[in-house]
Amino acid sequence: MKIESTQKQFLLAAEGVNKTFSGFKAITDLNFYLDRGELRTVIGPNGAGKTTFLDLITGRTKPDAGKIEFEGTHDVTRMNEYQIYRLGIGRKFQTPTVYTDHSVWENLLLSLEGSRGVWSSLFHRPSSTERDRMDEILKIINLTNQRDWKAGALAHGQKQWLEIGMLLAQNAKLLLVDEPAAGMTDIETHKTGELLLSLAGEHTIVVIEHDMVFVRQIAAGRKVTVLHQGSVLCEGGVDEVQNNERVLDVYLGRKKRHA
Repeated sequence: MKIESTQKQFLLAAEGVNKTFSGFKAITDLNFYLDRGELRTVIGPNGAGKTTFLDLITGRTKPDAGKIEFEGTHDVTRMNEYQIYRLGIGRKFQTPTVYTDHSVWENLLLSLEGSRGVWSSLFHRPSSTERDRMDEILKIINLTNQRDWKAGALAHGQKQWLEIGMLLAQNAKLLLVDEPAAGMTDIETHKTGELLLSLAGEHTIVVIEHDMVFVRQIAAGRKVTVLHQGSVLCEGGVDEVQNNERVLDVYLGRKKRHA
């Protein structure tokens, strides 16, 4: 199956993707296309297939049918998780997965692009270029003053920013960010939105989110995808999506009007 829906090459393209778990259709004929440098927000009710879709992209699970291509040449459905990781696809889970007993600086060091193990990474003497890159990342994620703190001592929002920084250290081409605003204060949420917006363009980002205030912040002028029952219900600007009759019926829980 060759993806050739359009003449342009997408960074990520999924066509006809299906996944069933014990009779439950988690993903049904899903088609999804993502441009390089795009920041795409994906919303949908619980059970819409959002997390399963990220699992399929990262190789945590395999589709029953369909294909997902990265950079137009790599069929990730045929690859293992570590191979997909090395392609430059990084994922930030809803619950931060940082090394709590290591410093912020060491977390970035452990995440630097390369195939070293944990111990060799910790004893690796970064080059001046790598140090400059890590310093730059600390500025981007606003943790310069916390570089020597243990990651476990960071506030919840700061741990989220550190994990995004770890994806940057990995040099991920595609950042998959799962519900970054969950559990954050309003101030942390706004700063997280500013961080993601600052990365858009240079990086390609998919954000899964429920907080519509946050969605409005990061999706202004950008495309939003609504998933429902494992397939794309609609796509468009945030106002267009929120006013879509089908979205009002199935995503916002509005009862259907009878003629």
